[in-house]
Amino acid sequence: MSNRRANAIAQDGADGIAPAVRGKLAKLGITTLCDLLLHLPLRYEDETRLCEIAAAPPGASVLVEAVVESSSVQYRPRRTLVCRVRDRSGELHLRFLNFYPSQIKQLVPGVRLRLLGEIRDGFFGAEMVHPRYRVVQEGAPLAQTLTPVYPTTAGLSQAVLGKLAQRALSACDLGDTLPAQWLQRLNLPAFESSIRLLHQPPPGTALPELVERRHPAWRRVKFDELLAQQLALRINHRNRHRRGAPALPACGQLTRALLERLPFALTKAQEHAWQDIARELAQPHPMQRLLQGDVGSGKTVVAALAALQAVENGCQAAVMAPTEILAEQHFRKFSEWLAPLGVEVAWLSGALRKKDRQAALQKVADGGAQVAVGTHALFQEQVAFQKLALAIVDEQHRFGVHQRLALHTKGAQGGEVPHQLMMSATPIPRTLAMSYYADLDVSVIAELPPGRTPVTTKLVDEQRRSEIVQRVRDACMAGGQAYWVCPLIEESEALQLQTALETHQTLLQTFPELKVGLVHGRLPQQEKAAVMEAFQRGDIHLLVATTVIEVGVDVPNATLMVIEHAERMGLSQLHQLRGRVGRGTAQSLCILLYQQPLGPTARERLKIIYENSDGFEVARHDLRLRGPGEFLGSRQSGMPILRFADLEADLDLLEAARGTAEQLLTSDMATVQRHLARWLGDRHNYLRV
Repeated sequence: MSNRRANAIAQDGADGIAPAVRGKLAKLGITTLCDLLLHLPLRYEDETRLCEIAAAPPGASVLVEAVVESSSVQYRPRRTLVCRVRDRSGELHLRFLNFYPSQIKQLVPGVRLRLLGEIRDGFFGAEMVHPRYRVVQEGAPLAQTLTPVYPTTAGLSQAVLGKLAQRALSACDLGDTLPAQWLQRLNLPAFESSIRLLHQPPPGTALPELVERRHPAWRRVKFDELLAQQLALRINHRNRHRRGAPALPACGQLTRALLERLPFALTKAQEHAWQDIARELAQPHPMQRLLQGDVGSGKTVVAALAALQAVENGCQAAVMAPTEILAEQHFRKFSEWLAPLGVEVAWLSGALRKKDRQAALQKVADGGAQVAVGTHALFQEQVAFQKLALAIVDEQHRFGVHQRLALHTKGAQGGEVPHQLMMSATPIPRTLAMSYYADLDVSVIAELPPGRTPVTTKLVDEQRRSEIVQRVRDACMAGGQAYWVCPLIEESEALQLQTALETHQTLLQTFPELKVGLVHGRLPQQEKAAVMEAFQRGDIHLLVATTVIEVGVDVPNATLMVIEHAERMGLSQLHQLRGRVGRGTAQSLCILLYQQPLGPTARERLKIIYENSDGFEVARHDLRLRGPGEFLGSRQSGMPILRFADLEADLDLLEAARGTAEQLLTSDMATVQRHLARWLGDRHNYLRV
C-alpha cells in the first residue's frame, strides 16, 4: 500500500473527507486511514435477527419490527412523544423525551419500523425509551453482520465511522507482521481475519465473547498491542545503555561514614537496593532505576547513599520533589545526614527570597554545593550545575516526562548524561511493572524498619463525630499529636464538604486547651514551613491539613489521623495519608470519617483500605478500579498507552509478549520494525528519561 493511501486522511481534499470530519477524527487519535483499522468497536448491536415483542428477554437489547398504530404528544408529567406499535405477538409503547417535529410527522399510523432497544415494563405495559429506529418496507433484508458501535466524539456519527472503517479494510495492508511459525507457537489467529471479524462480526459470532473481549480475535489484537509496547520500551532500554554517563565507582569513604553515624542499621531490603544502585552507578552508561517501597520503608536514606557516591567521585547530585513540603523534608534529612560529613546541601525553591536564591544558584554553579534539593525550581533555565552526575526524582509519577528530562539533561556534558534514580511510595503492581515500566530497572524495599507498628484503620460514620473529637482530645492530652485531614480549603456548595478553614476554626473552639495548627497548599511557603516546624517540635498538638501532607511528613510522635470525607478520596491517596502516622514505635490509628449514602465504588474503596495495610495490595486494587491511565497520572505523557489489553485479565498475554519481544529483538529486527510501524507509527521513538 502506498504512503499516499495510508495517509489519505491527513491530505487535505485527497480523500473526499470534509476538514471538519478530519478534525474530529484527530481528536480520536486518527490521523491516517490505516489508524481506523485499530479504532475498534466498544460494543456491538445485533440487527441480524428479529425478535417478537412478546418473546423479548428482559434486560437485553433486541431488534423488533412493528407497525405504528397511534402516535401523540403528551404533556404529563413532561412533554413526551408516545407511540403505540404492534407486531403479531403483542403491543409495545415507545417514549421519546427529546424529539424533533420531523419525528412527529414520520411516526404516524401505518408506518413500519425496525426498533433496537431494551423492552421494559412501563406504566402502560411493555415499552422502549428512546429506541434507535428506522422506517422499513415489509420484507426488508436484515443486516449481515453484527453492528459495531465505535468510540466517537461530538459531531462524528456511527454511520461515518462505519463507512471509514470499511474503506480502511479495503485500502490498507492487512498482512501479518508476525511470521506464521510465531502465530502457531502462540496459538493466535491471523491479523487480517481477526481485524475483519472485529469490524464485521458475522451472524452467529458469540456476542458475550466479543463484548467481554475474550474472543480469539480480541486476544490477537491485545497480544499485538502488548508486544508493540514491550518492543518500544525495550528498544529505549537498549538505546539508553548505548549512551555515556559518568562512571561513579564506590569509594566507600563518605557512604561508610554515613552508615556509621546513622542511629539505625539498614534493613536487608534497603541493603539490597543500595547494592543494586551502587553497582549501576559505577557503570559508564546512565542508570535509570525505579526505587519503590511502601510508605515508611526507608527510601530516603538509600537515596542519600547514592548522592554520596556521586560526591565521592567529585560530582554533584540533585534531589527533586513535587511539593514544597516533601522537598523541604528531604532538605532537612539530607542536611542532617550529610552536613556533618562536610557535604554542603543547597535548597532551591520558588519561594526563596531573591538574595537567598542567588546565593544558592551560585553555590550550585561553582560546585560549592555538592547536593541540591528542591522542587520544579531545580529544572528552571537559570539553574546550572558544575558537574551533575545523579538526578534523584521523588514521587516520580507526579512529574511529566518533559520535566524529568529537563533535570536529566542539565548534567549532559561531552555526550554524557546523569544517572537517574526515581523513587515512588506508591507501590507499582507487578503487571504494571512488567508493562509500563519495562524500560526501567526496579529495586523494591518490601519491608519496614524494625520497631514500626502497623497502623490500625477504622471506618466511622460522620454522625459519630463527637466520639472522634473526644478521641483526639484524649490522644493529645496524653502527650501524642494528631492530624485532621480535609479535602478542600474553600467552600464548595456542589460538594458540600467540610473545609480545612472551617474545621480549623471549629477545632480551635473545641480544643481551647490544645495548640491547633493549619497547613494547606495556598499558605505562603514561609508560613507553611513555620507551621510544619512547630508540629515537628511538638509545639502544635493537632494539625489541620489538606492532602498537601500526603507525602514527605515524618513526625514519629503523631499517632492519630482523622480523614474527613474519606469516601471522596482515592485508594493511593488514602494509603499515603495513612502513612503519615505509625512512623514511631507507639500504636497508631487512622480514622476514616465517611458520609452516607455511599456509592458502590466508594464503599469498595473503603473496604479495601480497611482490610489492607500492604501498599502493594492496595495498589493492585487501585489499578483494577482506575485502570493504568489514572493510576500512572502524568507519567503517561509520551508513553505507549494500552487501549485494548487488560493487565489483570490478560496476564498470560503480557508474559507471552515479554518473551516474544526479547526473542524478536535478538533475532528478527525486520519483524520488530514492521510491528512497531503498524501499532505506533513514528510514535515508538518515545523520548525516554
